[in-house]
Amino acid sequence: MKIQNLDYTDAGLMMSALRETVDYIRSRTRKVPEIAMILGSGLGDYASQLENADIIPYEDIPNFPKPTVSGHSGRLFVGEIAGKCIAVMQGRNHYYEGYDTQTITYPVRVLRMLGAGSLILTNACGAVSRHFVPGDLMIIENHLAHFCPPPLRGAHLEELGPRFTDMSRPYDPEYMELARRCAKDMGIRIQQGVYGYWPGPTYETAAEVRAYGVLGADVVGMSTVAEDMVAVNCGMRVLGISCITNMTCIHSSGKTSHDEVIQVMEQISEKTVKLLNRIVEEM
Repeated sequence: MKIQNLDYTDAGLMMSALRETVDYIRSRTRKVPEIAMILGSGLGDYASQLENADIIPYEDIPNFPKPTVSGHSGRLFVGEIAGKCIAVMQGRNHYYEGYDTQTITYPVRVLRMLGAGSLILTNACGAVSRHFVPGDLMIIENHLAHFCPPPLRGAHLEELGPRFTDMSRPYDPEYMELARRCAKDMGIRIQQGVYGYWPGPTYETAAEVRAYGVLGADVVGMSTVAEDMVAVNCGMRVLGISCITNMTCIHSSGKTSHDEVIQVMEQISEKTVKLLNRIVEEM
């Protein structure tokens, strides 16, 4: 059964749908992930790093949304890296595709119910700060969610987390330090900063980018924030890694395109994959 229009005001229906999804995934793999990862645009090849992986297309999973954007293949991998069991989402959904944020974050709840206590979120984004350049990686230390419709709106699922969620530390400080140390040991340049959420699918105007800079954003992107909110609500420890693919329009005279984003991601995917592997190994 696939629930196409899930009623997020009905806690019983939501939990029934989640259990159906989890039961189906468990019927396809006996592995129990301790770490989960959601891959951003252009990073889908990371999933091929997993050993002994069970692969499940999203379209086969009951109630699971299917990505419609290039660079997001739409498959769930459950396998091993460095002796740890990890679930990797090869692609995510976005608000601009027409999904609400409750649907976008449905897989996060599923990953938690499958057993994952830690979540690594990756994304492609544009630089607001002049100190960043395309090709940089950035540890997300905090985010701005002003334009993100709240994913926890609606029915409260007591089994998964509290009604009101403390977001004073949306990203785990110990994981941030771990990522910094791993990058330093590997000789990889890495930044740290604030991720500003933009709903898309249009790229930002110059006025909007300047406003984000005033508010404290170092980068801006179209994902990640809603997933983090739900993961924190579920009690997961979260690490966010942004891949900077372009300078926003206040720093560039050229036009931004999705093809440019994918092209830069291909150029930096090798070092990103190596860093993610090292982080997972030491988690």
